[in-house]
Amino acid sequence: MTLLQWRDTFSVGVPEVDHEHQKLIALINSLHTTLVADRSSPAVEEFLGEINSNIAAHFALEEKVMRDRRYDKLDAHKANHEKLLDDLRDIMDAYDMDPNLDEAILSERLENWFASHFRTHDARLHKRLS
Repeated sequence: MTLLQWRDTFSVGVPEVDHEHQKLIALINSLHTTLVADRSSPAVEEFLGEINSNIAAHFALEEKVMRDRRYDKLDAHKANHEKLLDDLRDIMDAYDMDPNLDEAILSERLENWFASHFRTHDARLHKRLS
């Protein structure tokens, strides 16, 4: 079952960044599939950890691209990255405290967390870099 679908509107026009966006969507979709099948599966915790490490590395790449291209909203974009990482840690902590969390709520939080950043900060970055 797919939670997030890649859309061209998610593209920022930098192949390495877009590739990582697609990879992150695939990870979130894999996590969602695992949650639907068995929300107490040890794989859920592994997926959350993998998403966290991948997103941190992705943000570092995206911020480097923004610095290299002298993106005028780097500070705001970076602040949103930090907020997203905090939110993801909150999601991980909530799952750690209660592995029987409702998978629909957890999946919705992940989808909102990711898609919101695409629709706002990454959409503006795409316009600036195009």
